Amino acid sequence: MASLALDEIEDTARETPALIRYLDEGDFVTRRYVSQGAEINTGAYRDYPAVVRDAMPLREHFTLDTHGFMIAKGATAIRDFYDKAAVDAAYPREVEALVQRLTGADKVATQGWMIRTSGDLSRRAQEKVEGYVHAGGIQPPAGEAHVDYNVATGQRIAARVYGQAFPDGPGYTRYVCFSLWRTFSPAPQDWPLALCDGRTVADAETASNTLFVVDEFPVGDALTAPVAGEDQMTAATIFRHSPRHRWWYFANMAADDVLLFKFQDSDHGVTWRCPHTAFHDTSFPDAQIRESIEMRGVAFFE
Repeated sequence: MASLALDEIEDTARETPALIRYLDEGDFVTRRYVSQGAEINTGAYRDYPAVVRDAMPLREHFTLDTHGFMIAKGATAIRDFYDKAAVDAAYPREVEALVQRLTGADKVATQGWMIRTSGDLSRRAQEKVEGYVHAGGIQPPAGEAHVDYNVATGQRIAARVYGQAFPDGPGYTRYVCFSLWRTFSPAPQDWPLALCDGRTVADAETASNTLFVVDEFPVGDALTAPVAGEDQMTAATIFRHSPRHRWWYFANMAADDVLLFKFQDSDHGVTWRCPHTAFHDTSFPDAQIRESIEMRGVAFFE
């Protein structure tokens, strides 16, 4: 629990009204289907009024192990994030070095990146694809409160990534699955990323959301038909609404600002996950289309 002094600092933050999308009450088959330029969820979701606080004036206050997220400065040599070859060649190593510095981890390995934009992707989503791979592409901003991995998924990914990246390593005692996120469009952005203080969420509010990467979206009953082995597939954690949830964002992020936040920390003695979602920020009338890049990875402590 944060001290009163820290709470008083946080309560000085500027507030903006928002709608945060949560899983509705009820029993649903919860899945997320992704294809080129589009994503859909099964289940029922509802937008809840919320307050999102501007963390930028208090940026040094937020820490990864207290809140589940932090902001830092991280220069990049990438001049055009739409240049896939340039990003593939240099950005993973940049992110690994930066996350190692910020966390003190012994080793860091990245997994893949994605550009997200609030611009019009309708034509891209209508293009036929074969063998769609959900990495290195362009997708819309996330639409609901979520964490990209549930516990079982994080455990499997950490073990796989360490074995692939560090086959001769001694093993690890702790892992942190993370996202490093930066925006590269001019500030202010119209659909920035909102981050929920991980101390304000509870297991009782969660459900798993299985990921299906597809060339074409199924229709009708096929969306929720039983799939063998689904419990072993990659799945996110999604959330039901609670008034306790405390949402933040960093307004007017510059190109050298980066957000580091947790998908999952194997150490549950600290804040070990960070729900997040995009939201429509109406507090700036001159807001620009959001363009951002996120890089997933795992930090290991041996």
